[in-house]
Amino acid sequence: MKRILSLALALVLALALGACAQSPASTSAGRVTVKIGITGEAENVIWAPVKTALAADGIDLEIINFADYTLLNGALKDGDIDLNAFQHYAYLNQQIADNGYEIAAIGDTYISAMSIYSDKLTDVNGLKDGDKIAIPNDPVNLGRALSVAQGAGIITLGEPAESTYELENITGNPKNIEFVTVDAAQIPSLLPDVAAGIINGNYALDFGLSPQNDAIFYDDVSFYPDNRYVNTITSRSADVSNATYLKIVAAYQSDAVEQVFKNDFDGSYLPGWKK
Repeated sequence: MKRILSLALALVLALALGACAQSPASTSAGRVTVKIGITGEAENVIWAPVKTALAADGIDLEIINFADYTLLNGALKDGDIDLNAFQHYAYLNQQIADNGYEIAAIGDTYISAMSIYSDKLTDVNGLKDGDKIAIPNDPVNLGRALSVAQGAGIITLGEPAESTYELENITGNPKNIEFVTVDAAQIPSLLPDVAAGIINGNYALDFGLSPQNDAIFYDDVSFYPDNRYVNTITSRSADVSNATYLKIVAAYQSDAVEQVFKNDFDGSYLPGWKK
């Protein structure tokens, strides 16, 4: 009897330890559920073929769309989601440095075009002295917007003191353009109030803007010498080798997703894993 009890106790302990060793994803009847945080309505379309492919492989992907992208890394840290997919390397690295998050990229998704739009102009050469251009106010996307402005010939930038450009790095501004810093998601709705806005691809699409047809200046990856603006799938640092999560990366980096970029998003996204 004592031997039976000992074996039973050992079995209970083994099961308990096995449960502790599982990934943060939940499991049910041989299937795995993974919660991934995204932002922007366009992401639901991109992730649809990924979700379908994973379901056939026993992985149920629960997609949670956040209205405020600044909450996504905190939600990942706190375990409210298992992964997120919304940020490029520059933003991720800044978040880790600023907040001490133990999170890491486990795969590349896309490069999102960040182009110049205007309700009033058809070409950046139409900018007048003292015109206002709206740009994102978070440090990383502000720096990228300045790179786009330099690429368009609006300004000249010196070497940044940090990893991203700041307004103080503008060394040439022949038209005395005033850069108005606001929340990135608000820029499309502010176009009537400024000469132009430099808008992230996802927010342009959400607002009904076509990067290829509506932008007065189109982004180009040659403006960025490294991969800092390639977006990522991000996990907690402890989960970077999680086999289920790596299957999600592989399902994303597929011909099916690249076809969605081409067919549905008018040049707004390019496959970052092919950069």
